[in-house]
Amino acid sequence: MHLAVIIGSALALGIIIGYAARMVVLLLQKNSLELSISERLLAAREQAQGLIDDAHLKADELYERLARKEELLDGRQIELDERTAFLEGKKEELIEELETVEQLRSEHEALLMTLAGYTKSQARDLLIKETQDQYQEDLEVRSRKLDAQMRESLNDKAKNILVMAIQRLAVPTANELTTSSVVIPNEEVKGKIIGKEGRNIRTFERFSGVELLVDETPGAIVVSCFDPVRRAIAVEALRVLVEDGRIQPARIEEEIESAKQKIHETIKEKGAAAVYECGIYNFDPRLVAILGRLHFRTSYGQNVLQHSIEMAHIAEMLAAEVGADIYIAKAGALVHDLGKALDHEFEGTHVEIGIKVLRRFNTDERIVNAMKSHHDDVPHESLEAVIVQTADMISGARPGARRDTAELYLKRLAELEGLASRFAGVEKAYALQAGREIRIFVHPENVSDFEAKNLARTIALSIETELRYPGQIKVTIIRETRIIDYAR
Repeated sequence: MHLAVIIGSALALGIIIGYAARMVVLLLQKNSLELSISERLLAAREQAQGLIDDAHLKADELYERLARKEELLDGRQIELDERTAFLEGKKEELIEELETVEQLRSEHEALLMTLAGYTKSQARDLLIKETQDQYQEDLEVRSRKLDAQMRESLNDKAKNILVMAIQRLAVPTANELTTSSVVIPNEEVKGKIIGKEGRNIRTFERFSGVELLVDETPGAIVVSCFDPVRRAIAVEALRVLVEDGRIQPARIEEEIESAKQKIHETIKEKGAAAVYECGIYNFDPRLVAILGRLHFRTSYGQNVLQHSIEMAHIAEMLAAEVGADIYIAKAGALVHDLGKALDHEFEGTHVEIGIKVLRRFNTDERIVNAMKSHHDDVPHESLEAVIVQTADMISGARPGARRDTAELYLKRLAELEGLASRFAGVEKAYALQAGREIRIFVHPENVSDFEAKNLARTIALSIETELRYPGQIKVTIIRETRIIDYAR
């Protein structure tokens, strides 16, 4: 019993001693931790004080720099104020001097006008007139020289471009004249064509829409019709009937229908071949068919479709030389005479009809603008329009392109010479180069060089407004002074 008490007391004492030892250890650790914290706080305060001292030092340096700059700016401002005041003083002095000079000039002009007896405007006009009279001949010579140089330079450039385009052109240039007659082997065929009591010829004319002139030409039957397609159908049907020899109303109707199909196929083929040759692939098929009708149309003996294809090639080359839109130029050239295929069916000029047809089939408006001014009906709206007109002149004006009757040819020459001869100062006028040039001799004592230039322009404008002609006409004024004397 006592032993248990002793053991329990010993354990309690051990626990108390262990707790006391633990408390001592903890107290020692706390004192060590507080000492470490105090040391760190002291080090942090010292570091913060160092940073504050550095900041004060830098602030003092910056303040000194700003103070020096402020002093420099103050000095410059004072200098600028002094210069401004100096310039203001000079400005006032100059204004006073200008006023003095203006007053002296006015007094000098008044004195000169009093001494000369002329006002300022009168003196100026007199000086201009005397100078013009004195140097008129020099001015004329210089004007002619400059005009000649400019024309020579422009002509050289234009010739180079045209030569580059024409020499690359490989289109047949043979003249074509569409016939409207069918050769017959003998005169007996005419009787078969007429038939009993005129039955055959009436049937043929009713179904074909043409008129047959049987007795017009020996050895041939002439087909008369304004519509070139109808005329072509009639010629084809009549040719087959003459070759076959079986001519009767039923046979006539059959051959005319067959000829219609053949000609319509030819029209489509010709139109398709034209757009293919020119490299144009987005036209409406109906527009291509209308274009093919031009194969049966001629102008001054020139096949219109072949003329249009030739123009497209020329326009393409010209556009490439001058940097224009090649596709628009050649497309406008190809369809420029499209209205001629329908001008016997609709009212208006072939240009107006062509514009309506192109717009009906939603053709690019740039192509319409390029073709509609090739006869100067409307102003040119683009470079491509000028190219189309130029190509038309080249194709129509080249030698052998077009044919005309001798009567109309002589009449056109007489009208051209008569128009030029009616102007005052004209001595003689001669039409040359098949009417493509008119040379006019003037009286030198009545027409000066300046007046000759104006006369050439006036005559050219009169020709444009009063005469009808293919291509263009060159107007040349010749003023020649001859002085003759004799040594005796």
